[in-house]
Amino acid sequence: MRAEIDVAGVVAALEAMHGQRHWHWWPDADPFEVIVGSILVQNTAWENVERALANLRGAGALQISVMGALDAEAFEALIRPSGQFRQKAKKLRAFLDLVNEHGGLETLVRLPAPELRAALLATWGIGPETADCILLYAARQPAIIIDAYLRRIFARLCLGPGPAASYTAWQAWLAGELPPGRDALSRFHAEVVQHCKLLCRKRRPLCGECALAATCSWPAADGPESER
Repeated sequence: MRAEIDVAGVVAALEAMHGQRHWHWWPDADPFEVIVGSILVQNTAWENVERALANLRGAGALQISVMGALDAEAFEALIRPSGQFRQKAKKLRAFLDLVNEHGGLETLVRLPAPELRAALLATWGIGPETADCILLYAARQPAIIIDAYLRRIFARLCLGPGPAASYTAWQAWLAGELPPGRDALSRFHAEVVQHCKLLCRKRRPLCGECALAATCSWPAADGPESER
C-alpha cells in the first residue's frame, strides 16, 4: 500500500536529498544574468543556456548597455546555442525596453511584487513562469514558480489540484502549503528542478534512489529495481 505524504513532507524530503547541491541562481547570482537566463531557458535545457551565457560573458554583453548596443546579427549569434535565438533576441530586447522605461534595472526590480509581476507579464515574451523566476531570483521577492517539474512530482505523489489545473490554481494551492519567505521558496524550486533532472525523470525515473518512492504512484516505485 502506498504511504501518504503532505507538502511539508515533500519539502523535507527534497531538502534531505538535494539541499547540498549547487544551484546556479542561489544565493547571490547577478540579477541581470538571472533574467537573461530565465528568458533563454524557455523551451531548452539549461546546458544550452550556459553556452549562450558564456558567449555573452565572453563578449562583455551581460551588461544592459552593451547588450542593447548589439546589432541583430551579432546578438543572435551569441545566443544561438539556446535555440529559437531570433525569438529570444526579440524577447530580450523587449525586456531591455522595459528596463529603460523604468530608468534602470535596480529601479525596476525594487517595484512592489504585484506591480513588478504585472509589468513583466505585460512585456512580450514573458509569461507567468518566467515572471516568477525573475521575481524570486533577480528581484529576490517571494514567488511560487509552477513548472513542468513541479507538476510531475506532485502528480506522481497524487497531490495538488491536478496536472491539468491552471498556473494560478497551482499557485493558490501551494500558497497555503509551502513555507513562506524568499529563501525557502528559492530552495524549494531549486530542489524540485534538481530532483526531476537527477531522479524523478520523465522516463525511466530512478525510484530506488528517491526518498519519496514509498509515497509515489509511479509504477517503478513499487518494484525492486531503481529504473524501469
